[in-house]
Amino acid sequence: MREDTRKLLKTGLAIFLTGAVAAALAMTAFGGIGRQGPHTNSGWLALMLAMGCLPTGTLTLLLAFAKLNADRNR
Repeated sequence: MREDTRKLLKTGLAIFLTGAVAAALAMTAFGGIGRQGPHTNSGWLALMLAMGCLPTGTLTLLLAFAKLNADRNR
């Protein structure tokens, strides 16, 4: 595996896991999420962090896996 591919994988995984932890905290420790959104300010912040990190991390991981596949075919 090339160094740039490894860096993409690490970065994508870190961003995705940050979003996943934020979503889990918003649903549990920060009061939960109802029909009108989270019940606390911390819940709103965690939800916004999750909404930013989850799509970005997913796309970064997809790019990393595509690059990993291309590296293996060389």
